[in-house]
Amino acid sequence: MPEDELSRSSHSNTGKNLVNGIKTNPVSNSPKSGLSVPMGPPVYVDLAYIPNHCSGKNTDPEFFKRVRASYYVVSGNDAANGEPSRAVLDALLEGKSQWGENLQVTLIPTHDTEVTREWYQQTHEKQQELNIMVLASSSTVVMQDESFPACKIEF
Repeated sequence: MPEDELSRSSHSNTGKNLVNGIKTNPVSNSPKSGLSVPMGPPVYVDLAYIPNHCSGKNTDPEFFKRVRASYYVVSGNDAANGEPSRAVLDALLEGKSQWGENLQVTLIPTHDTEVTREWYQQTHEKQQELNIMVLASSSTVVMQDESFPACKIEF
C-alpha cells in the first residue's frame, strides 16, 4: 500500500484514540488545558504530591490515569480557595478505576479538613473497591526505615 494511502487509512481507524485500551482525546476540549499533552504510557511512582494543594485548577482524572502512585499527598487546607477540592478527590476515584489493575493506593491528607472527611465517608465503599486507603492526618508513615508523621510530608 502506498505511504499516503496508509496514512489516510490510519485516520479512519476505529481503534484510534485508544491508549492501553483507554479511550483518549488527542486534544482536550477542557478549558484547563491550553496545551496538548502527548499521550503515552502511564508513569508509576512511589509518592506523588497532588499539584496546587489539591486544587481543581490543575488536576483532573487524566492526572490520576497517567500518574500512578502508591502514595498521593493531599496538602490543601484552605476551604476559601477550594483546597482540597472535592472534584480532585473524586477524580482520583475516576482515574484509578481505569487503571485496569488493582494496585494498593494510599492517600495521605496532611490536614484534617471537612472536605476530606465528607469525601472519605461518602465514598468509602468505592475506595475499598478500588483498593484505596486513606490515612488520618495524624498517621505515621514509614518509608525506607524512617518513621515520621504524615503531616511532615510537605514540600
